[in-house]
Formats: sequence, C-alpha cells, structure tokens
Amino acid sequence: MFGYINVNSDSLSQENKAIYLSYYKGLCQTLKEKYKWKGHILLNYDMTFLVLLLDGLYQPKVDENIALKKVNCSKFSEYVADMNLILNYHSFLDDWKDDKNLSRKILSNMFKKDYMRLVKKYPRQIKVIEKSLLQLSEYEKNSVQNVDLVSQVTGEMLGEIFAWQEDELYDELKTLGLYMGKFVYIMDAYEDYESDMKKHNYNPLKQVKKESDDIACFDSLCVALMQSMMSECAKSLERLPIKQHKEILRNIIYSGVWTKFTCDMHKKKNKKCERVLESIRVN
Repeated sequence: MFGYINVNSDSLSQENKAIYLSYYKGLCQTLKEKYKWKGHILLNYDMTFLVLLLDGLYQPKVDENIALKKVNCSKFSEYVADMNLILNYHSFLDDWKDDKNLSRKILSNMFKKDYMRLVKKYPRQIKVIEKSLLQLSEYEKNSVQNVDLVSQVTGEMLGEIFAWQEDELYDELKTLGLYMGKFVYIMDAYEDYESDMKKHNYNPLKQVKKESDDIACFDSLCVALMQSMMSECAKSLERLPIKQHKEILRNIIYSGVWTKFTCDMHKKKNKKCERVLESIRVN
C-alpha cells in the first residue's frame, strides 16, 4: 500500500533474502487462498515487515531449513492479509471520493463484503482505523499545516494494526507502528509535494516550505523529520524481545525504508540535470 517498508537487498545476505522472499510468497499465497483471484490486487511488500515482526516475536525460533523454504505461511500471514485488505479498501474509497476515479469505486465495491466481514472480526482495529481516517479527512478539509499533528493520525492507525493483540507487547508494538506510520505519511507528503502544489491539492508540508529559506533547506528539514521518526522506530525495535529475523527487520528499519526515497531523489536529480543541459543547448 505504501511502497516504502521494504528491504535494502544490496546489504542483505543471500540467506536472509531467501527468508524474506519466503514470507512475501507466504503472504501472497494467503491472500490468494482467502480472497481468490482478487488477492493479487492487494499484494505488496510493505506488510511483509509485519509478518516477519510478529513471527519473530511470538513464534519459537525455527530451524534455518524451515525458514528458508520457498513459501512460508506464518500463522500471522492471515492477520496481515486481513489488515492489508482493510487498508486497501479505505484507500480505494478515498481515491473515489477525492478524484472520482471510477476504477477505484469498482475496486471498493468488489471488496466491500470482505471488509464488512472483517469489521466483526477485528472491532478494535477497525474502530481506530475508521476514527483515524475521519480525523485525517477533517484535517485535510481544514488544511491543517501542523505536519506532526496530521502524521500522528496515520501513526495511531498503523500502531493499532501492529499491536495485533492486547498483551505485554501491545504498547511497544503500538509505539513502533506509530512512528512508522508518521514516517510513511511525511515521506508520502514530501514525495507528492511538487505534484500537490501544481494540482492545488492539500499537503501539510506547505507551511514547512514557507518557513524554509530555499529548496535545499526544505529538503533538509523534511529529511530530518523522517530521520527522527525512524530513529524512534529503531529504538522501539531494539526494545522488543525478537527471537528471529532481527537482521532482516533491522535492515528494513535502518536502510530499507530509504531505498525508494533514494531512488526517487536520484531520478529527480537526473531530471534536473537534463533540464539544465537542455537550457544550455537551447541558449
């Protein structure tokens, strides 16, 4: 759904790459088993992190040969598959409301029955998700420019999803999800900033931009905000009693979440260079 919570494959061992891929395939298989042909629409790498995290916390350490199997359907794959559907359902609805995108309306209708069934299955998570989305909509309607306040809403939503059950790990998992959600929201707002300004769309970083002296200052402020969120995620991860997959989880927290950002920044830099070269050629 987000496109940011992924591994940095360049700094991951072949063994851990295979383990990560086995969990991704396990989530893929679970989505297909639960939602048939519709499952592939919901598939992404982001939620693999949560399967690995919950499995690493709650499952006893398994033999490497088991962890390395091609498809690893953890007991948490079903929970994460359901959360994936819930988030995507609301994303489809939002796209329809905001842009009147007919294809998104069709998709939301397609998953409506599944969503209503999950409302009864996960009342705690659904209550927080729906409340958070209403609050976010209110902030957008009123063009609230406090990015910390606005991103907090996404953080609370993801925090409730990360805390799959109310036990001794509930608070810490909520904390990790909170800062991960805030990071994702700020990253998304930052990457969409130029497009949002052109289309006159809401973006809570508008005030940050006004307070910045130049583009470099704006970029630095946004990156500093995101680094602060990920620093809190890292602290939370290290406090959790993780039995397995810690290297993969650390890889995602410390570097994986930045891979898409780095790639996008590289593309922007190349485009800027191309524009400069083109202006030189014209002149």
